[in-house]
Formats: sequence, C-alpha cells, structure tokens
Amino acid sequence: MSLLQELLAAFSYGFMWRALFVGIAVAISSSFIGPFLVLKRFSMIGHGLSHVAFAGIAVGLLFNTAPLIFSMIIVVAVSVFILKLNETAKLHGDAAIGLTAAVAMAFGTILASVAGGFNVDLFSFLFGSILTIQRLDVYLSITFSIIVIAVVTSLYHDLFTMTFEEDFAKVSGINTKRLNTVLAILVGVTVVIGIRAMGTLLISSLIIFPTIIAMQFSRGFKATIVIAAVSSVFIIIFGLMGSYILDWPSGSTIVLLNGFVFLGVYMYNRILRPQ
Repeated sequence: MSLLQELLAAFSYGFMWRALFVGIAVAISSSFIGPFLVLKRFSMIGHGLSHVAFAGIAVGLLFNTAPLIFSMIIVVAVSVFILKLNETAKLHGDAAIGLTAAVAMAFGTILASVAGGFNVDLFSFLFGSILTIQRLDVYLSITFSIIVIAVVTSLYHDLFTMTFEEDFAKVSGINTKRLNTVLAILVGVTVVIGIRAMGTLLISSLIIFPTIIAMQFSRGFKATIVIAAVSSVFIIIFGLMGSYILDWPSGSTIVLLNGFVFLGVYMYNRILRPQ
C-alpha cells in the first residue's frame, strides 16, 4: 500500500477525524493565548498546569470518574492560585509555577502508584493517543475553543495593552487583575482540552511553539496570532498523519514536527533570508 493510500485509509476511521477536530480546535485556541503568555514571560504556566492536569487525571482514574472534566476544575483553580501566588506571596511567576508543578507531579505519581501503576489509560493521558479520543472530547474541545477565541477577541485591546505595558494599563483604568485571572483560566481550559491529543507532558509546547514560530516573521501582533494559528493547524494535521503512519504517540510526533519547523524557520531567518 502506497503512502497516499495509507493516508486515505486513515481517514476512513472515525478516531482519525475525531483527533483532527480536537487537534485543530486546540491549535487555534492555544495560538490565540500563546502570544500574550510568551510576551509576558509567563509561557511556562502551560508546563506547570500540565503537571497539575496529570494529578487531576490520576484522581479521576482512581475514583473512576470523568478524568478530563475533573481535571479541568482542578487545573483552572490551580491556574488562578498560581496567579495569586505571583501577586501576593512575592513569588516570581516561574517560581510559583515550579513549586506547583513539582507538588502536583509528585501527588499524581503517588496516586498512580496507589492505583496499581501506570496503566494504558494513564500512558495515553501522558503522551497523547488518537485512539482514545471520544466524541465527547470533540464536543468539549470545539465548545471551549470557541469560548477562548471569543473571550480573547472581545478583550483583545485590553489584553494587548496589559501585555506590553501593565503599569500603563493600570493607570488607564484597565482592571489588570481581572484580565490576568481571565488569561489564567483560558490557559487552564486550553491545557485540559488538548490532553487527549497531546498528553499532559507535551500540551504546553502547543502554546509556545506556534507563537515563537510566528514571531520569526515579525509582522505585528495580530499577524503573529494568525500565523501561529495557521502554522499550528498544519503541523497538527501532518503530525497526526505521521503518528498514524509511524505508530508513534500523537503528542510526541506533533512536538517533534513543531521543533523541526521552528528550526527551519530560524535557520532561514539567520542564514538564507535576505537582510
């Protein structure tokens, strides 16, 4: 069977379409919040929350409840908590994220051990698996992605001002604490809805990579969001195809492809692009 025939055969399966819908939804929503986080030097919050999501999923699996819904509640709450630590406990963002991530990962590992180890379900949550994506995951991903996009679009000017000059935003009457809380909630939601396709250990890369790829083109802030979204969608599509053909975890395949694309764009800008 040729490569083209194999790819066409892949899309005859429902799980491939479900993975594609979830991946595209997460790619677009993460691209809408990624530039704000990267420029605020708060991009690693996705990494910290992915560890929190792992702990939430471990709790859900232990008690045989809906792990993603349970995890979303925990991740959103912890996301706001990290923000409050950064504001009130005199902890810089990276320190607050590091502390929370370490405790959450340790807690999740202990729960997994109590439950009998890392079974197949937990492995798929760690690294992503297109086979495990259910119809409910598709509905949740699309719904929450629309919410993320709508919120960012409606608050764009305030978020833009706060991202580049938070002190000026405060003086201008913008409620920066509320905006930061909203941004933290959106990050938490995006992390959780991408877990099925990317896995808890890799989902944060989908927030960072498309943004830094888009920033290599230096076309303005709105253009950065658009380029990030378009490039992320294409990488998701080819990454899912590659994971199916090579029988690799979907999250790992997508992250590797992101890395190769970033390296290619970076080398082009530094070596081949006319100055």
